[in-house]
Amino acid sequence: MRPKTYLEKVMQKKELGKRGEEIALQFLKKKGYRIIERNYVCKMGEMDMIGKEKDTLVFIEVKTRATTEFGPPQLAVHASKQRQLSKVALNYLNEKKLKEVKARFDVVAILLGPLGEEIELIKDAFELCWP
Repeated sequence: MRPKTYLEKVMQKKELGKRGEEIALQFLKKKGYRIIERNYVCKMGEMDMIGKEKDTLVFIEVKTRATTEFGPPQLAVHASKQRQLSKVALNYLNEKKLKEVKARFDVVAILLGPLGEEIELIKDAFELCWP
């Protein structure tokens, strides 16, 4: 079997991410979240999902991995990623003219391993980070 090309690896990673987002969407709906935006994009970056849980606006980052070779998926939401997500969230709040709204960041960590799906929801995963 020939080694995968760089393009094949990138495409495989994108497919894994898409699959993870679909799994997260169904999981969050079952938990009572109402998803209002998917793949929100602005000049600051992208947010996988934006939803509501009760009276709280939730900015959601989904991380999916096939193995734990490089650690669990949630470790990919490191300090620089948190800063970038914070900028996207602030842009969204400003764009939608949402001033006095309760908001938080959640991370959905998905491991698609040989034993099936492992899903972990980390509510209030991090605080708003200033650049």
